[in-house]
Amino acid sequence: MTGYRSGVPDNWFVDPVQLGVPGVRRPVEGVDDNPLSWQTDALCAQTDPEAFFPEKGGSTRDAKRICTTCDVKGECLEYALQNDERFGIWGGLSERERRKLKRRA
Repeated sequence: MTGYRSGVPDNWFVDPVQLGVPGVRRPVEGVDDNPLSWQTDALCAQTDPEAFFPEKGGSTRDAKRICTTCDVKGECLEYALQNDERFGIWGGLSERERRKLKRRA
């Protein structure tokens, strides 16, 4: 009989930091050069994505409630504004609210 791990490749382990698993942070050794690294700490990544992309006329209340306690709300909103995100709740604001914010700026 061969070992119980026969057929399992030696590199089977995937680093959760590389996968962007929420709540798993990189060690604070150097500067993180990934501009989307904030997403690993986003609360929306740990919840149902449908809440953040409701159908037209659907409620945004649940998504916005989650955003109020998110540590990366500012980074999220900044990303949405810089990338002209047209759908969904980003940084606690709907697409219409982000358009208004951009006009005022």
